[in-house]
Amino acid sequence: MRAPSLPVIASLLAVLFSVPAFGLGPEEPSAFDSESAIRYSQAAIGREVGDYAFLDSDRNELRLADLQGKPVVVNLIYTACSYSCPLIVQTLYSAVEVAQDALGADSFAVLTIGFDTQDDTPARMRAFARSQGVDLPNWRFLSGDEATVASLSEDLGFIYFPSPKGFDHLAQTTVIDAEGRVYRHVYGADFAAPAVVEPLKDLVFGRQGNFTSVAGLINRVRLFCTFYDPASERYRFDYAIFIGAAVGSLSLMAIGFILLRAWLRLRRREERA
Repeated sequence: MRAPSLPVIASLLAVLFSVPAFGLGPEEPSAFDSESAIRYSQAAIGREVGDYAFLDSDRNELRLADLQGKPVVVNLIYTACSYSCPLIVQTLYSAVEVAQDALGADSFAVLTIGFDTQDDTPARMRAFARSQGVDLPNWRFLSGDEATVASLSEDLGFIYFPSPKGFDHLAQTTVIDAEGRVYRHVYGADFAAPAVVEPLKDLVFGRQGNFTSVAGLINRVRLFCTFYDPASERYRFDYAIFIGAAVGSLSLMAIGFILLRAWLRLRRREERA
């Protein structure tokens, strides 16, 4: 495994406020440069992710290339983590549930990958998924060898390293686009559903969509007319936009009709004169 440099390791500790399992004291974060850690992670945006092979919890091989053509949400955890990793997965569960309801369960995939390659076996990943109650479709829990996990982590801008309490790592969830490039990072162990759903919405419906096809136009409408309702914690379609557009169109048509009649009357008078 390619070990991260000491300066990068030090800077990463500053952003572990979202991973309270590591017990950083209140005086310690000021000793580190949190901006360097975020820059390291953000530098991965737009980076192409390699085609790596993993085993799912049933020991079936899955290659990342098999998922190209749809967005993929990736988060890395280790199963022995007692607090932060379960919290991240539970938070992600809520977001994925909302996203599948709004965008369709088959429109994207979710991968949770164990980075403790010695202990995060397919059996352990399966047990972890069950303990977290993850039963949503198209969400797989994967295991990989040390070199594979290290290479994937580098592609994603995700760094982890052993500590006396297990592992220190950045609380990071990554959205990969349909072409296999890093599109967005979501930081922290507790985030609102739109933090994940909005980038997926951009990718599924296409913010730079095709306007020449019916499907492209429909997706464009869904992109801008689907919004998050905090009260219900769900996305819904805003029909008021269409009602307003229809009323506006009818008003313009009525005004146009009145102006046309007035113009025709004036023309007739001029012809008679």
